[in-house]
Amino acid sequence: MEHVILMGASGHAKVVIDILHEMSRREGIEYNIELLDDDASLQGTKIMGHKVVGKISDCVNYPKSRFLISIGNNKIRETLAKRYRLNYMTAVHLSASIGTDVVIGEGTVVMAGAVINCGTKIRTHCIINTGATLDHDNKISDFVHISPGVHLAGAVSVGEKSWMGVGSCCVNNISVGAEIVVGAGSVVVKDLLESGTYVGIPAKKIK
Repeated sequence: MEHVILMGASGHAKVVIDILHEMSRREGIEYNIELLDDDASLQGTKIMGHKVVGKISDCVNYPKSRFLISIGNNKIRETLAKRYRLNYMTAVHLSASIGTDVVIGEGTVVMAGAVINCGTKIRTHCIINTGATLDHDNKISDFVHISPGVHLAGAVSVGEKSWMGVGSCCVNNISVGAEIVVGAGSVVVKDLLESGTYVGIPAKKIK
């Protein structure tokens, strides 16, 4: 049995728990899952049958455990990952399609129905959410969130802490810089290099 601790007990944690359940069935490994969260009202409660056992800072008390930061906010994931140097694992749902020569960094979670095609490199503590598709040779930097239903064509790069909103898409050979938010349903047809929020078809900066 492997002890896995999720840092964060929000709705995102529920989806991560589902993935761990699938991984357990696939790999034949039993995971003892517990959660940490700073919300005092959650202490001692259960999330999908798994107990919240302390605050996030208590992670240092579990040197032999494996960890995932189950928080959707990119900047919070970055802060926690840099503050606590832990044994972070990677979680990939059974129904995700992973191509040849794909690299997925520690702390990254790949949700149900995602497609990650050949040659794509995903760095650490990213979220590849439900039904997202990443075509060949994408480069996804640390702490990125690719939301449900996002479609990235071939050779797209996404910079650190950027967030591709639900249903947004990029044509091929596009660069999205660091700390950029692309709004839901937006279409990126040219490089976005200046940090900020971009929306529309085509995506344009609004702030």
